[in-house]
Amino acid sequence: MTATTAGPAPSRTLGLLMQAARGYSRVFSESPVAPLLSRPSPVRRTGFERDVRVERRVDEAEGVVSLTFADTSGGVLPRWEPGAHLDVRLPSGAWRQYSLCGDPADAFRYRIAVRRIADGSGSGEIHDAVGEGAVLRIRGPRNAFPFATARSYVFVAAGIGITPILPMVRAATAAGSRWRLVYTGRSRASMPFLDELGELGGDVRIRPDDEYGTPTASDLLGDVPRDAQIYVCGPPPLLDAARAHAGSGALHTERFSPPPVVGGSPFEVHLARTRTTVRVAPDESALDAIRRAVPGTVYSCRQGFCGTCKVRVLDGAVDHRDTMLPPDERADSMLVCVSRARDSTLTIDL
Repeated sequence: MTATTAGPAPSRTLGLLMQAARGYSRVFSESPVAPLLSRPSPVRRTGFERDVRVERRVDEAEGVVSLTFADTSGGVLPRWEPGAHLDVRLPSGAWRQYSLCGDPADAFRYRIAVRRIADGSGSGEIHDAVGEGAVLRIRGPRNAFPFATARSYVFVAAGIGITPILPMVRAATAAGSRWRLVYTGRSRASMPFLDELGELGGDVRIRPDDEYGTPTASDLLGDVPRDAQIYVCGPPPLLDAARAHAGSGALHTERFSPPPVVGGSPFEVHLARTRTTVRVAPDESALDAIRRAVPGTVYSCRQGFCGTCKVRVLDGAVDHRDTMLPPDERADSMLVCVSRARDSTLTIDL
């Protein structure tokens, strides 16, 4: 018989500290005040740039393909958690963000899924020019949609919005948490990963519009448990409905389109190197106005968190609306996808 010896019992003070820490965690994830305490935070960045090879390409649904990446050297990839995304450099040189939708426990592979969008140059390039064996440059993973630990979850996904939600559902299942998923789309044929969701069991509610009609807010978020963390990913109308009807749960959202400009005023941007001046309307981004004059201006997320569109500011005050730039860069830089002039003019190094 082998004897085992337990370590020393924790002191009374240490025990009280451990209880306090557990209570603090519950307040931020499960209590009624969680929505007030768990505010959005800047993007968490991990990893670095590397080359990956497309190991597998699968048609997942009408207009949706998934790509599975592996490191070109066969090495281990940086870890990630549900909600994370990759920056992917396309063959044209453009960068785009795609949510990771594979298994975080697989240290050797990443998976993304991309829906072809009629006016989306990035999605068209993925569908038409990237096949198995292609080598792409990636950056990340990074997480702007972090997954909180909780006893109960309600997930809502619309169309390709299932991509960040799928790993969350798997994580909730593995943790033994209560959860419900409402998944909407135009038709079952257009909705990727239905088979994978079917294998999970649990409370999965598939609501194709051609069978059930357009869902109401109560269809999506009716009877939300008081202790639930709510994760929603989809188009702006879905997010607006979720904000209006989320109830007492803590709401987390991710969007795949640029946010509307709120409280914007018109201003002019002088492009110093191009020797051009463009006028930015109250309801458009500086990026959109600049691209009329310089179509090749680089961008990616269009939501102020990736930094691809950062430019140097030569003159003028900036109304910073991003979540990426550190304080020491805000005096002489801006992200033109979301930030604006504080006054009537800006001069940038472009």
